[in-house]
Amino acid sequence: MVIAITCMTFPSYADMYKFVDSKGTVHFTNMPQGKGYKKILSSKSTSAETDYDHIIRDKSVKYEIEPSVIKALIRAESGWNPKAVSKKGAVGLMQLMPSTASDMNIDNPYDPEENIEGGTRYLRMMLDRFNDDLNLALAAYNAGPATVEKTGNIPSFPETRQFVKKVLTKSRDRVKPVYTLTHKDGTILYTNTPELYKNSKLSKF
Repeated sequence: MVIAITCMTFPSYADMYKFVDSKGTVHFTNMPQGKGYKKILSSKSTSAETDYDHIIRDKSVKYEIEPSVIKALIRAESGWNPKAVSKKGAVGLMQLMPSTASDMNIDNPYDPEENIEGGTRYLRMMLDRFNDDLNLALAAYNAGPATVEKTGNIPSFPETRQFVKKVLTKSRDRVKPVYTLTHKDGTILYTNTPELYKNSKLSKF
């Protein structure tokens, strides 16, 4: 996969278009030229995922968890609704139980930043507890660590199995790392095949 993005001094709110050329290279631009460009983002549209992106990136660095995993977990738990409340009493974006919120020192689990902080911190604790096994950590996030330790695997609860599958499917944690290369003309190249650019200076995205 090779993705090329032409970066000039364009406004961040402009519409974005996608174009795939004959070589399979994917181009993203806010200034389409000719036919074949497909609009993928409108300047008038808003996204809850985008609204919380800066928070998620901050917590992902702090707790060393891929942003895609955090986003997939939020999508599975609350559908990006910060006011969501489950039948069991879990609240907010990452559906924190009151006891979990208290353990994570979260005063207001309805506050998006506090909720993501608490949920991401708790997921990191589960990853540490289960030797970075994401499957078991997610199962523990949903069903509780004691249950996972008792079974030694993902519990047979349909809800838990569906939850783990959903998060893993929607996340991009298994995608190869993406690197960036900035050309002299300002064009930025995104690629997950760094071996093709051995003589260039690449930065991990």
